[in-house]
Amino acid sequence: AVVETLYAETLAALAHAEADDDVAVVVLTGEGRAFCVGADLKEHGKGERSPLAQLRYLQLGNDVCERLYRFPKPVVAAVNGYALGAGAEMSCSCDFVLMKASAQIGFPEIGLGTHVGGGVTGILPRLVGLARARELVFTGRRVDGAEAVAIGLATRVFADEDFDPGVREFVDALAARAPISMRLAKRHLNDPHLDHAARLETELAALRTCMLSEDWHEGVRAFAERRAPVFKGR
Repeated sequence: AVVETLYAETLAALAHAEADDDVAVVVLTGEGRAFCVGADLKEHGKGERSPLAQLRYLQLGNDVCERLYRFPKPVVAAVNGYALGAGAEMSCSCDFVLMKASAQIGFPEIGLGTHVGGGVTGILPRLVGLARARELVFTGRRVDGAEAVAIGLATRVFADEDFDPGVREFVDALAARAPISMRLAKRHLNDPHLDHAARLETELAALRTCMLSEDWHEGVRAFAERRAPVFKGR
């Protein structure tokens, strides 16, 4: 369950990963039977948080989701178990959701008299369509790995016993791609507000940036030499 410390430590870990040039991809996962089961309702039930502390707690949740969504490197949610509430919100904020077949994602907030956060009302309809997003948010129905892939919520589903090697293979393939190119592509793909004319201009600028990099020259050489490129993020 999420408490302030979990959010703060996640933000600190992401800052470290961004600063470390040896980190190509970030994987967010859980330990044990859950990915993240959302808010700690026992902590809420104590009523010990002041209104200001409650606001800080909620803001931290939003900060984590925004950080994941705008993180300059690819972020993979490896959903090993229950991803509920804030756990589902963090998953949706990642670039890719990989799930165990037995894992479940759900948004129980409305059934608890609260509300979804983390930008889900914008992200979820882009993933699954508006009608399906309404269903998932209004009813709180959980979906397993197979259904999550079928509706576009998840990218891959693996049999439970194949989950760890499946995630590793997926992440290794991402890590071999050009970092500068992926950062620019992520920025464009995650921005739904650019109109077509503006997107053409910003994509052209991104292409020019790539062509000025060492990685672009390495990609061209590797293609000519019929070998896999080795990108450095420069």
